[in-house]
Amino acid sequence: MADNTHSFPPLLQTQRRHYCKALFAGIALALMPKSTSAFGLRNAGILEITDGLGREVSIARPPQRIVSIFSSNTELLHALGATDRIVGIEDFTRYPPNIRDGRTIVGGRLGFSVETIARLEPDLVVMTPARQAVNTLLKPMQTIGVPVLVMLHRNLAEIFSNLSLLGHVLGNPLHAESVIEQLQQRLQMVAQQLAGIRRPSVYFETGQNDRGNFTTVRKGHYTYDAMLRAGAESIFDDLDQITQVSGEAIIAADPEVILLARNDGDPDSVKHRPGWQNISAVRNNRVFMVPRELFLIPGPRVVDGVEMLAPLLHPDIFVNQGAA
Repeated sequence: MADNTHSFPPLLQTQRRHYCKALFAGIALALMPKSTSAFGLRNAGILEITDGLGREVSIARPPQRIVSIFSSNTELLHALGATDRIVGIEDFTRYPPNIRDGRTIVGGRLGFSVETIARLEPDLVVMTPARQAVNTLLKPMQTIGVPVLVMLHRNLAEIFSNLSLLGHVLGNPLHAESVIEQLQQRLQMVAQQLAGIRRPSVYFETGQNDRGNFTTVRKGHYTYDAMLRAGAESIFDDLDQITQVSGEAIIAADPEVILLARNDGDPDSVKHRPGWQNISAVRNNRVFMVPRELFLIPGPRVVDGVEMLAPLLHPDIFVNQGAA
């Protein structure tokens, strides 16, 4: 667990004492103003950030003690070289490999602890609007003067935009642009290798329930973007908000490739699903398991997923290029 016996300026200590009084007294909490700009500098050198909720966030100096809520945000910070600044994470965070060493767990499936976060004396909290994190943490953090940056990672473009945004927050925008450029170059290399290819029809399964229905990805989602970048054509390219599909719809679409977002199990298990034996992907042994962490965490490792998936979908192209 993190060592919280740090020495802080008297003003900061006073703010935290005020927080404790405010928290347990249940005082009214105020909302922050909104802005339409992405980021800018005020004359006092304070960075003005507009986050994913349209809130204007003021950051006086590059943060050194960050609480990162959700794996995606931790992976973004790690990619930017800011892992050492992270003092608190949530319980499902597993990457980078040693991220849990010496860091405080501030919440998990059952919610998040305002008190635990406050004890860490953070100068920034980064989160995504999921699992009630915003409803639980936003107002208390505002009360004690801790900036909260809420980020959306709905697609690949937003992942890159958030890397740029965090680069400015961390005080190193040039490094962030370099990281983004490297990631985009890797995607471009895959695109060049796949130029002019025929895209196989693909069903990407993210889960299933006991009622015989399955969940997949929809257009505009970062996983859908990764599929396209890897040279796939989704059998459900008309899905908008709904991600639940029936087995009958999958059978009717007859995908050439089936991808199962799992880290364990047997891909041959789909052969035992009623009616799936005649799907092209099953008949041709083109059912593959893909790591959930590369496709279902919206961070830089989605690019790793694209690089892994492209050879699965187009083995002839990549074998030939490797031999050349």
